[in-house]
Amino acid sequence: MSSKFELYIDHGGEFRFRLKAGNGEIILSSEGYRQKASAVNGIASVHANASNDAHYERKISSSGKPMFNLKAANGQVIGTSQLYSSESARDVGIESVKRNTASAVTVDRTH
Repeated sequence: MSSKFELYIDHGGEFRFRLKAGNGEIILSSEGYRQKASAVNGIASVHANASNDAHYERKISSSGKPMFNLKAANGQVIGTSQLYSSESARDVGIESVKRNTASAVTVDRTH
C-alpha cells in the first residue's frame, strides 16, 4: 500500500485532508475548510513545503506530549500531527511526512 492524501468531509460539513503512510497510519491532518478547492490547495501546500525542515514547528501539547505543525512559507499551519510519546518519536513522524508526501496520491472521498 502506498501513501495517500485522503480528502473527506467531516461531521460538521467541512472539507479536510489527512496524509496516511503506506501502513495506513495518519501522519498529518488538516484543519477544516469551507470550500473543497481550499482543501485541495492545502494538499498542494503540503507537497510544496514538506521537504523543508524549517517549516516544521516542533511543539509540546497542552497535555505534555510532543507534536508538530507543518507550516507554509507565510507561517500558516497546513497540517498537524498526532501526539507522540517522545520527542524522538515526533522526529520520526516528521521524517515520515517528508518521505511519504512525494509519492502520495490524492483519494477524493467527498462524493
